[in-house]
Amino acid sequence: MSASADHLRWISTFLDAQSAELGAATNTQLAYARDLKDFAEWLSRKNCAFDDASRDDVEAYLIYCDAQGLAKSTRARRLSAIKQLYRFGFEEGWRSDNPAIQIAGPGRDKRLPKTLSLSEVDRLLAAARVVGRGPADRLRNTCLMELLYATGMRVSELVSLPVAAARGNPRMLLIRGKGDKERMVPLSPPARSALNDWLAAWEAQSEEALKKGKPASRFLFPSRGKEGHLTRHRFYILIKELAVNAGVMPSKVTPHTLRHAFATHLLENGADLRSIQTLLGHADVATTEIYTHVLEARLQELVLTHHPLAKDEE
Repeated sequence: MSASADHLRWISTFLDAQSAELGAATNTQLAYARDLKDFAEWLSRKNCAFDDASRDDVEAYLIYCDAQGLAKSTRARRLSAIKQLYRFGFEEGWRSDNPAIQIAGPGRDKRLPKTLSLSEVDRLLAAARVVGRGPADRLRNTCLMELLYATGMRVSELVSLPVAAARGNPRMLLIRGKGDKERMVPLSPPARSALNDWLAAWEAQSEEALKKGKPASRFLFPSRGKEGHLTRHRFYILIKELAVNAGVMPSKVTPHTLRHAFATHLLENGADLRSIQTLLGHADVATTEIYTHVLEARLQELVLTHHPLAKDEE
């Protein structure tokens, strides 16, 4: 039995988000598609679907893969794809739980999210101030980057910000996140300054548009495309341009790594997990706990690099 239309909708929507938000390479997307389609077909044979599969179902599928003689790395990759699919489904509100979240992989180490150092973030922010076709572009780019790092927003939340949220020199920004849930995030002084500078340019552009009989956009980062605002894909390309200009490895830089940097740097400076969970808009603190592992790994590296007793005797 082939995968149902509902299965294919889950997979295609998930892959679109992976491409736009994380910049997943074509080969990675093809691998995800193959793995998830195989899981979908297995579920269909069991008269089951993505939206009602249980943890037992996922574990039974992994046992099936093992019985087929698949390599440990292949089984680990398939479980990773299933976990990411269900995490996406949970964040989108398609499911109220993630049936794969507690399933351990077949021996593969847990991969930590990529993040950026303070120096790398500073260089990206500096690059935003000089990259662009003109002054207005540079003000927009600066505002995008300052807001992203200051708030840890998802890229979809950032590019679709309504201009109404930015008026009045706000100290807090109202963000509408997954499942239409709203949260308040404080703005740093540099982010507020960048927002005010861009808003002045936005209003000047709107006045010119009105003179030509065109309505002003309701978005803070407008675009002539059908969505009416800067797309996630265009912002992904922009952030790669900034990485090249800043001398930061482009493979390290995506909108999501700025979100990871926001959380990791907060944790390094003493913020608690519950606060970070609220700022990121995570429904479950378990999702936020990954950052404790990031911090532990960096602290371990720091000790092994700099502690005199950790150095090999000559």
